[in-house]
Amino acid sequence: MSEFCDQQIAPRPPDVVMRLERLGAAHATRLSFMRQLLRRMRAENWSVSCTGFDIDARGVGTATYTGRGPDHAYTLVAFAHDLPPEQRTDRVIATAWDATFTLFDGVPDADDLTRLRANVPGQEAGRLSGRELTLARANRSTRLWDHVVDALARGQQPDPGRVAEVGYLMRTTAVYGSGKFGAADRMLTCARPECAAPFQLEMLTVYLIRCFVLDLVEHMARMQAPRTAVPLAPTLRRRFGIGNSTGLGMAPFLVNHPALLHRWIAAREQALARIRSQPQGSEDRLQTLRTLVHRAARLAADWRTGHPLQAPRVVGLRADLSLLESHLSGLSPHIRDPWNTLWLWAEDHLSVEGQEQLLALLLELYPDFVDDLAGDMAVDERDSFTIDGAMPLHDLRAILQDVYAAALDTDWDACAAQARIWYVSEAKLEPRLGERFEEDLDRYEQPLDTHRAAAALHAALDGHPPGTVADFLLRHPDHRHTVRRAQIAAHLPYSEIRDNTLAADMRPIDMLRLKLSFFGAAHFDPRSDRWVRINMYQNAPFPGELQTDLADDWTLPPALPRIPA
Repeated sequence: MSEFCDQQIAPRPPDVVMRLERLGAAHATRLSFMRQLLRRMRAENWSVSCTGFDIDARGVGTATYTGRGPDHAYTLVAFAHDLPPEQRTDRVIATAWDATFTLFDGVPDADDLTRLRANVPGQEAGRLSGRELTLARANRSTRLWDHVVDALARGQQPDPGRVAEVGYLMRTTAVYGSGKFGAADRMLTCARPECAAPFQLEMLTVYLIRCFVLDLVEHMARMQAPRTAVPLAPTLRRRFGIGNSTGLGMAPFLVNHPALLHRWIAAREQALARIRSQPQGSEDRLQTLRTLVHRAARLAADWRTGHPLQAPRVVGLRADLSLLESHLSGLSPHIRDPWNTLWLWAEDHLSVEGQEQLLALLLELYPDFVDDLAGDMAVDERDSFTIDGAMPLHDLRAILQDVYAAALDTDWDACAAQARIWYVSEAKLEPRLGERFEEDLDRYEQPLDTHRAAAALHAALDGHPPGTVADFLLRHPDHRHTVRRAQIAAHLPYSEIRDNTLAADMRPIDMLRLKLSFFGAAHFDPRSDRWVRINMYQNAPFPGELQTDLADDWTLPPALPRIPA
């Protein structure tokens, strides 16, 4: 790590980074969990094969896809269904789907498949064992599925414009893991090297689902017209990702896992600081950045959303990238501190969305300065669970005044400051967001009010004599949760969102986008302030392409030659 001994630029402070507006403008980077997975699969020469495909002409049946690494095998078990259109919905209350899946630890035998066939299609209504690692379901894109099947059956390729407009043939409506609904707990697999990074089993599940979906659509075309059907052209085939519809369930995760959130953000911010600290650039790297900006502009041009808040931000991003392209055309790589100079220019000239896009592009210039940080993105949260009872109360008060300064300045008697209320639905045990002063939900409230709780703790300290945290908590045990969070934030500065999660103008989709960006998602399309559609693995290599240059260069559309004016 000697390259970083003279690092001069510090990571951005949490007061800048951890604001919801900026968190909600995050873009996928090379530290994303999808990128980490495919890099590992390439480096370890994983094999992925379809080990069973018993699907009829209606698209109903069972398929299995097994991925084998150096030490373990994982099998996606896919059940395809003939779902009537009127039953197709992305809402969590759905009870039937076009396809249901589980990731099995190892290779299932006939008895395993019989058991899974009786349980996985029912999803929450079924029963899983410790051999199942994830549970997922997906629906077809009604805008694209039939068009692709019909085109291939006629011996033609589907319309590239329609493919670009949607970008996926199926979208998942849930990918559950980590012990949910009886699946194996993460503690059972996290010691495996391929599972050490966050969400690797979930990302493997989605990657194998993509393999299945593309095979299924080609299979249905062949079944419809065996004499004329053709497969998808490889370049067009890669343009299909897996869609996802995600709701409020992701938002509480970021609040409930402060140490993990810090690790994710800290790795990204350290990577940016390393690159900004490079005293010299090169013409090759500058030209690479120009190409990346051009490709990012193509991605932004294809980004479709009708959401009234996100749509203007996309328009602004397109303008930012055009301005950035112009600026880079006159930038010399021979100036001192070229990347920091560029970053400071961006802070003055680009929107938050454009700045965060530039961050993602800069990280591509120095893989050797970035990729090692991926090993720091997981954490054993038990390490930060113990409360330091010996801490003097004046130290605790100082932490509150630093980390939660905005909360201490908030008028908590104002309705707008605590307009929202987080709770869990009885029917699906899913997080929900209600209106505090319009619904009778107080008795169901979840402890996601970190700013209000910090203000209450600070007020309680004002009336307490000097002493230690232990003295205080003996008299006020109801503040244990907030004391723990404050102590975590004192040494993990990116662990707390620095905005009020109960405010009337809070947008949960900002939290959703942050988490999804670390997955590696693109084409964020909010459908409201509480759920969003995305695309995963679009342009990614298929298993047979992992040893090509595509393996770690796919999150942006391929570069196209410029046409002279």
